[in-house]
Amino acid sequence: MALTETWLKANSGKPVAKTYEVADRDAMSVRVSPAGKVVYQLRYRYNGKAGRLDIGSYPLMSLKDARIECQRLRAMLEQGLDPKIERQVERQAIITADTVESLFYSFHDAYLVENKKNPHEIKRTFEIYVLPKIGHLPANRVTLHQWLDILETRAKASPSIAERILINAKQMMKWAIKRKLLTENVLVDISAKQDLNVENRSTDRVLSDEEIRLFWIATDQSRMSPKNKIFLKLCLMWGCRNGELRAAEKSHFDFDAMMWTVPWQNHKTGEQTKKPIIRPMMPEMAALVKEAMLLNTGKYLFGNEGKKSDDEQMSRSAPLALPYNIMQWLRRNKGHEMPHWSVHDLRRTMRTRISPLTPPHVAEMMIGHVLPKVWGTYDRHDYYDEMSDAYAQWIAMLAGILGDQAALA
Repeated sequence: MALTETWLKANSGKPVAKTYEVADRDAMSVRVSPAGKVVYQLRYRYNGKAGRLDIGSYPLMSLKDARIECQRLRAMLEQGLDPKIERQVERQAIITADTVESLFYSFHDAYLVENKKNPHEIKRTFEIYVLPKIGHLPANRVTLHQWLDILETRAKASPSIAERILINAKQMMKWAIKRKLLTENVLVDISAKQDLNVENRSTDRVLSDEEIRLFWIATDQSRMSPKNKIFLKLCLMWGCRNGELRAAEKSHFDFDAMMWTVPWQNHKTGEQTKKPIIRPMMPEMAALVKEAMLLNTGKYLFGNEGKKSDDEQMSRSAPLALPYNIMQWLRRNKGHEMPHWSVHDLRRTMRTRISPLTPPHVAEMMIGHVLPKVWGTYDRHDYYDEMSDAYAQWIAMLAGILGDQAALA
């Protein structure tokens, strides 16, 4: 006879004199123990030998689910596989499966450290926002809903952090799938913009002459650390990415040739070009660089404050608060409400101001951009002299903006 839920419910937990079996359809049956425990079983033949495999027990597994599992195992048998061995392999895979935490650290050591410029920040982000919530779970069992719970919560508080988690979680899963550690990337179709409402907020903030003057005065007179004052000034004077300056080592500056060499590993386009950026160094810049060298005994031009080792570069987060400090000082001491700006806006300000001083391609090379496509392929001129002339004009322009109220160096 075919089993029914009514029969199972009536006989489950009911003591009997001895073990007995009741057949169901499709080679399934149940074994009832003297204590009344009901266990589903699959009867099969493999390689000419009869076999019997426990599937689950009632009521923890319903009759419907037991029949579905029975059909799945019979399908394996059709493919020439022993259902008993396949079930053992599946259980072992569950036991030994990578957790999100172990998978992330493997990914960090094997991929992030080698391919990302800020692996420590990605690691810290996951340790704060991801691993405490799902780090203990098997990586292949974490659902899209669980990932979205983390991402959507973080997107409301800090869109940039949410985007960082999404980008690196997707890369981690892709890396794991190639190594057969995962079978599915549940985040593959998730977009920061469309699903998390994270917008790339490009701005057009350029400091005016008066704002540059106030910026410089506040930088000089505030209680900001001397190294941070120099850092901000050089960002404006060179128009460099702040990450290039944070990673700069003292050995990268040549005072005889008056140039700063940014190794290809330290700038954004380096992975593409494998070439360093060579920037002319004006006397006013050189004076600030020498001053910065005296403030740190390690190899970096700008060390990381508060660390025991002098050989740690300024952290990525260190410059973020500097514009706020400047604006606060102006508010308290000058009664001036300066509109918000970021360190990156100093770079945009410099690039905008040098447009009348030099051709666009020279200006682009000054801020570390590459010549476009075919132009860059065939034009191998370094434009060093042209950049030197433009920097000299830019420094002169700055001096004129500041007037007698502030000195460049």
